[in-house]
Amino acid sequence: MSLDDVDDLRGFLRDVDLTLAGLDEPTVQLWVERNADDDIIGSTGFELSADRKHALIRSVAVAPQHRAAGAGSRLARYAMDQAYAAGATRAWLFSRRSGPFWQKLGFMSADRDELAAALPDAHQVRLFVESGQLEREVAWSRTLGSDAR
Repeated sequence: MSLDDVDDLRGFLRDVDLTLAGLDEPTVQLWVERNADDDIIGSTGFELSADRKHALIRSVAVAPQHRAAGAGSRLARYAMDQAYAAGATRAWLFSRRSGPFWQKLGFMSADRDELAAALPDAHQVRLFVESGQLEREVAWSRTLGSDAR
């Protein structure tokens, strides 16, 4: 992802009210989907733990006019598949608003402190811990791999 992509992604994620922390860090893997006009219409990504066993799924978003067509599920699955290919066996995420979406993808409610312990160096985790926001977050988790679908 180029620096221009990161700048465009910041604007896109700001518009859909998602966390912007660490987008340009090399530990954060991100992908964007663009329309014919080169506008971002979707994004997805993850950040691995130091031992590469845990992935924080992040920045999964779809522009409002493209929702309800399966794009969000496709983007989320792409991030999970890429995280699994990179060695992760468990996916985690924070979501206060989209629990039913994530449950359809096999995520279960998880302990936010367990998430923070598994991924202490993840930018989103550090931001939430330092700002005191962690206590207000809702965590989700699922195993990764072909048998976890």
